[in-house]
Amino acid sequence: MAYRVLADVTVIGHTLFAGFVILGGLATLRWPQVAWAHVPAALWGAAIELGGWTCPLTPLENALRLRAGQAGYAGGFVTHYLVPVLYPMGLTPPRQLVLGTAVLVVNGLVYGVVVRRARQGH
Repeated sequence: MAYRVLADVTVIGHTLFAGFVILGGLATLRWPQVAWAHVPAALWGAAIELGGWTCPLTPLENALRLRAGQAGYAGGFVTHYLVPVLYPMGLTPPRQLVLGTAVLVVNGLVYGVVVRRARQGH
């Protein structure tokens, strides 16, 4: 039971981290110091998607599920949890490119506003 709970906590943490990667830049509009945590997180998230890599939290979750007597899954966190919601047909390299690029573009726009505000003294 403990391993199942740890696997579930890993999924929750992974989901929160992915949300922070995608939307954390918006927090910098209110709290600019959040950028110190968000910039590396966004770069990591973009690198995982653009590189087609698997986040280390995915094998951790799978290992915990196996120790709990549950089945793990193939592929990454995005493929297993987010793609069925966003892209029911599956994650393809072009879609990964879109996801990674979207992280960079959205956050680039947000940080452009943050920098502009900082220069104006807001």
